[in-house]
Amino acid sequence: MAPAVTPLERAIRGRKALVGVIGLGYVGLPLVREFCRAGFRVRGFDIDPAKIQALRAGKSYIRHIPAKILAPHLKSGRFVPTDDFSTLDLPDAIVICVPTPLDPMQVPDLSYVKATAESVARTLRPGQLVVLESTTYPGTTEELVRPLLEARGLTLGKGFFLGYSPEREDPGNPSFSTRSIPKVVSGSDAASAKLVSLLYSQVVDRVVPVSSTQAAESAKILENIYRCVNIALVNELKVLFDRMGIDVWEVIGAAATKPFGYHPFWPGPGLGGHCIPIDPFYLSWKARQYEVPTRFIELAGEINHAMPHYVVERTLEALSQRGRGLKDANILILGMAYKANVDDMRESPSLKLLELLEARGAKVVYHDPYIPRFPKLREFPRRLESTPLTDALLKRQDAVLISTAHAAVDYRRVVRLARLVVDTRNATRGIADPKGKIVRA
Repeated sequence: MAPAVTPLERAIRGRKALVGVIGLGYVGLPLVREFCRAGFRVRGFDIDPAKIQALRAGKSYIRHIPAKILAPHLKSGRFVPTDDFSTLDLPDAIVICVPTPLDPMQVPDLSYVKATAESVARTLRPGQLVVLESTTYPGTTEELVRPLLEARGLTLGKGFFLGYSPEREDPGNPSFSTRSIPKVVSGSDAASAKLVSLLYSQVVDRVVPVSSTQAAESAKILENIYRCVNIALVNELKVLFDRMGIDVWEVIGAAATKPFGYHPFWPGPGLGGHCIPIDPFYLSWKARQYEVPTRFIELAGEINHAMPHYVVERTLEALSQRGRGLKDANILILGMAYKANVDDMRESPSLKLLELLEARGAKVVYHDPYIPRFPKLREFPRRLESTPLTDALLKRQDAVLISTAHAAVDYRRVVRLARLVVDTRNATRGIADPKGKIVRA
């Protein structure tokens, strides 16, 4: 006999379910877009009133989610943004997309997940589905979220449903979207797993079910550790090859012509974005509970965290060769976003470069066509503004430091007008440099 179809399952299949998305940032807002596109009604929750006000005014604060995409859904009432968490009993399915940072001692900070789960628990009603998307260590869903929800007296798999599906966003990548990226899905029990898979299958092209929430959490951590370790490798090689007088970008490009057994990773001034600089430490922290060392993860973290210091030392060395020190030097940082062609500053190495240069007495300004003014950041309270990239500005600088290679910047003009260009991204490749202005770092 086939199992009975639950009311929630019927509502999801008919796209009549109300979906709640908690956290309207770089993960939550694209998810809102996809659920609305699929015909679902969506209620978006965020603790930041500025975001709610912007959305209600028909504005978007994320560049690759333009206002015109959200406008029809806001106007029709299909998408309702709110900071009223007392209404969390209204959605049939709730997706949690909140930050999971590290504290200053590199210890996982799950305060946002815990506070959100507590908010959900306060209003949890029979039949609701809750899905965590925030990247975290294996066991978070079962050890932290599930007990908070069960404390309401409802039974998992009958009274409420719980699952985990890691976010896989790549802001600014035109080749992949929320819909086209395969979605790993899992549940705390069989009934929950079925509902989580069904929910996401309505809005993404492919779901990838795994056996447990721990497996899904581990898959996301593995993805980011893989990138972290390989980026650390090429960053270490960059330092070595620079000492040897070898162009690391040329070497990587040559190696990448091998059609099998090799995937290119590129060096930079450090790691940025919410995932790669942070998530590996979640697993290394958890591994200590099992008395298992994670040497690769911790070494990769050390190498990548050291890269901004290396860049500053290379800048100082280049200035010294020109009879200038860092104290009172005018330094322009080109690019504050963590990667090219996005407006995302989360964990950007440019912030560390700014701090290190100012600590040495440099006078630092920045230019970024995508970040006219610093957003509200947990780790950096100052609200700096981008300086227009005029000829006079470039000529006035003792050094121009390319930290993010935005395509909108004319690097030939930068090299022509600047006295010294410190390039951490190979943005000046192919540009003639007869005066020896360009220094790789």
